[in-house]
Amino acid sequence: MSTLNIIVRPLVSLAFGFILSASFTLQAANFEEGKDYVTVTGISEAQQPVLREFFSYNCPHCYNQEPLIESTVTLLGKEIHFERTPVGAGRPSWQLSQLAYYVAQKLNMTKQTHGAIFKQIQVNAEQFTRPEQVKAFFVSQGAKAEDVEATINSVDAQFTLMNYDSQAELAGIKGVPSLLVNGRYMLTSTAHTPEELAALVKFLAAK
Repeated sequence: MSTLNIIVRPLVSLAFGFILSASFTLQAANFEEGKDYVTVTGISEAQQPVLREFFSYNCPHCYNQEPLIESTVTLLGKEIHFERTPVGAGRPSWQLSQLAYYVAQKLNMTKQTHGAIFKQIQVNAEQFTRPEQVKAFFVSQGAKAEDVEATINSVDAQFTLMNYDSQAELAGIKGVPSLLVNGRYMLTSTAHTPEELAALVKFLAAK
């Protein structure tokens, strides 16, 4: 995939912000295409309804928005599936963070390591610069060295990282964090609370 010109941006400070009412019905009436979301060619989603976050552990705004995203996902519950796609943007350190996310997924360690990876990169300022560092991180989290190494060197790892890049390219991702609903509705603005963001996601998921 060609190098993307990725912009890191605060989710809550995107243009076209507006005040939503407390009622979901009134909120839905205020949502406008071109103002709050755009329809994109997007990607095919096997499971719908789904909210997909395009992010990078190397993105400070993604780190800062984690509480908002986590609270929103909690409000959505089982009603709407949640997925993440790590963005590589053609940058080596970002690509290694993609690899770290993949390893966490394959070893069923995402819940344990997601915040820890963010903390290492954003708080401790320790980016991954070599695959060996990714391996060392997961070993420090309790994974077996041989399992991590096999996962990193697998053909599936290469395929999955390529798929991450394809998803970002097909969705037209220009900045992170970005939120995509059902593979075709990209948020161009968001509310200031988890409740308001959840209302927008539910509105789009029902379209």
